[in-house]
Amino acid sequence: MKSYLKLVNFEINRFFKLYLIIIVLTIVSQLIGTIIVSKGKMNDINQVIYENQLSMSQYIDEYGTFSFQRIVYSELFVMPIFFCIAMLMIYVFFIWYRDWFGKNTFIYRLFMLPTERITVYFSKLSAIMLFVLGLISLQIILIPIEMFIFNSIVPADFRTSYPLFDFYSVEIWRWLYPSSVIEFILMYGMGLILVVIIFTAILFERSYGLKGIFAAIVYGVLSFGVLFSPIIIARIVTGYFYPLEILLMELVTSIIVLGSAFWIANHLLKYKIRV
Repeated sequence: MKSYLKLVNFEINRFFKLYLIIIVLTIVSQLIGTIIVSKGKMNDINQVIYENQLSMSQYIDEYGTFSFQRIVYSELFVMPIFFCIAMLMIYVFFIWYRDWFGKNTFIYRLFMLPTERITVYFSKLSAIMLFVLGLISLQIILIPIEMFIFNSIVPADFRTSYPLFDFYSVEIWRWLYPSSVIEFILMYGMGLILVVIIFTAILFERSYGLKGIFAAIVYGVLSFGVLFSPIIIARIVTGYFYPLEILLMELVTSIIVLGSAFWIANHLLKYKIRV
């Protein structure tokens, strides 16, 4: 356990500087985006009122009010989130290949540590998941701040009441911020399984070279086929299974895929990757 925690800390420290840059870019972009969109809208409102000689109530009757939802859908708000997702997806591969192709093939030093090799695998996986949870937490912290900025720029008469919890019901954000604990576990559990499949596929490629690329592709296709088989079956046989039955089948296939990925990874690390 101690070795595992040290390796997790080591992996986090290796990515931490770039991670901080991503965090800073997200904060700056979203705060600036909130200010720009809010002030831009107020300038438009004032211009329309001035040019058409409207009262406040006349403007609201004709054009309606302004919602924080417009901030949520703005480019400066959305782009940093997708940038973070892209960077973490790249890092899923980079976290392994950096150790193989970097200076002094550092992966061999990791595998020679006095601990099970699978511990290295779990430490990298844990680091990725902690980075994901960190970014999720950052966004949850940022939303109230951005709403405060929005409310301070846009007068109450010109804005639509937008409760904090409504942010998480916006369709575009349901995938990133599920509204219930069960949905959160399912969504990010699927994300965990995706990372595990990629990790194990990388080990196939590292173990067998060019043949390993083919093996990794076959493994990935089979894993996703098993993982999503309950959903596929439910679509084919419409109305035969209850939602709870589909959920239970999905849980079973998820456990099978996850368990087999760990077993294969452990086997490859022990017997196929030489140092």
